[in-house]
Amino acid sequence: MLDLDVQISDDLKRQVDIMYLITQFQSLSEKGTHSRRVAELCRKIGIAMGLPVDEIDTLYACGLFHDIGKDSIDKAILNKKEPLTVNEWIEIRRHPSIGYRVLNMYDATKHIAEYVLYHHERYDGMGYPMGLMELEIPLYSRIITVADSYDAMTNYRSYRKTLDKEMAILELTNNVYTQFDPYIVDVFIRKVL
Repeated sequence: MLDLDVQISDDLKRQVDIMYLITQFQSLSEKGTHSRRVAELCRKIGIAMGLPVDEIDTLYACGLFHDIGKDSIDKAILNKKEPLTVNEWIEIRRHPSIGYRVLNMYDATKHIAEYVLYHHERYDGMGYPMGLMELEIPLYSRIITVADSYDAMTNYRSYRKTLDKEMAILELTNNVYTQFDPYIVDVFIRKVL
């Protein structure tokens, strides 16, 4: 009976940790909204790929927390309408590593930390923070990249014009093998959109 009590206690702790992270992160308004849309797109991609339910749940969590590291980035940089300086880009590029550290602090989110760390890697190896390429990038990270990019393209950003669905699809297809995994883009366009 004692083991069951410990298990319930651990489950409750995980739920509390996740609820705390969600409330902290969603207080950032637009970022919280963007992350919920990305989480839903990740879930839909996982379903379209035929992934098991537990993996789809993991993908949803990845999408929800993919930008949690931006909470530590200067809001003036995040909301800037003008082009970013080199130093501001360096600051922005820290958010996956910060997110990785934050998610590793909680038992409930340790399992997604690595995927969040690599969500700005590019298929051609020109991404950050590690410069991974192709299948070196974890599958979930490649899925987040497509979902995150599509949502960013099709929703308001202070620094650029919103694209309609057709233009966003064109942007995705024009960047397969460079920024995006071609298989994931294909599944996303054919089965999700």
